[in-house]
Amino acid sequence: MPFYEQGAIRIHYEEVGSGFPLLVIPGGGLNSTVAGLATHPFNPMDEFKDEFRVIAADLRNAKGGQSTGPLEVDRPWDAYTDDQLGLMDHLGIRDFMVLGFCIGGPFIWNLLQRAGDRVVAAVPAQPSGYRPEMPGLSYNNNMKGWGPELCTRRPDITMAMVDTFLTNMYGGARADFVYTVTRDFVRSCQTPVLILPDDIPAHPYAVAMECAMLAPKAEGVPSFWLPARASHVATHAPGITLVTVFRELRDYDPAAPALRPGGISTTTVSNSACMGALMMGFSGILSPGSYQGRRSVTPRSSAFAINLPISSPCNGISFLSESYR
Repeated sequence: MPFYEQGAIRIHYEEVGSGFPLLVIPGGGLNSTVAGLATHPFNPMDEFKDEFRVIAADLRNAKGGQSTGPLEVDRPWDAYTDDQLGLMDHLGIRDFMVLGFCIGGPFIWNLLQRAGDRVVAAVPAQPSGYRPEMPGLSYNNNMKGWGPELCTRRPDITMAMVDTFLTNMYGGARADFVYTVTRDFVRSCQTPVLILPDDIPAHPYAVAMECAMLAPKAEGVPSFWLPARASHVATHAPGITLVTVFRELRDYDPAAPALRPGGISTTTVSNSACMGALMMGFSGILSPGSYQGRRSVTPRSSAFAINLPISSPCNGISFLSESYR
């Protein structure tokens, strides 16, 4: 069981596979653990290990996890981001991609703000955020589901400290949008971001899609988690299609020739356009038949057209796998 240690901080992590690094941030709020990935819609440690070096860690002081450290009441979000970046440094990794579920959404935006030059691409999945009609939701959930158990386990931590920690995390000026960054930052973010929203109280759809519209190199899949597609999503599609997204973003070279197999017809193709093209194929895969017969799709983030000969989900996957090689 490997650990990264920095002073009083001890972070349990796991890694599988080899290749370009992919940091995975499990969902579960402040009880985010590697073991919890087994309950997610798909487990990135299993899905991506054949192509990437996949790394995930227990959140500091999570219930059921092995990571421990001080409760930094004055800088809650940054303390966790310190752990994530410190782990990457410990592993000798500079550049990486990141996939985050639930609380991983706000963490991703904080990573992009603090170390955007290191994050090649990001995928917030089912991201959490502020819901103005339920302003105390995140605070209350963690005061009930995280704080009491932590105080029982750690006599040095009191519920008064937990209250201050959570107030600084979810209250005051933080009580808005994605908690960690402003809309102005999202507007300025140049990292390719693929957003997979759902819509439960802790994961506001409106906030996720607002991020997709604001960020200049972002796309959103508004129907990814719809119940009607649950059986399709729960089997093999997410892993296969997200592997394709990560593969293309990893391999993309803006200086490479513009004309490639599959027919991109433009003199320059930005990462945003690359993400847009992938998104269209991704949507077609998750909604079989949606793009039957369509020969040209123009993503909102770019003015170029890409031919997508999608006659079945598998065709879309194989086409996208070769388009940018």
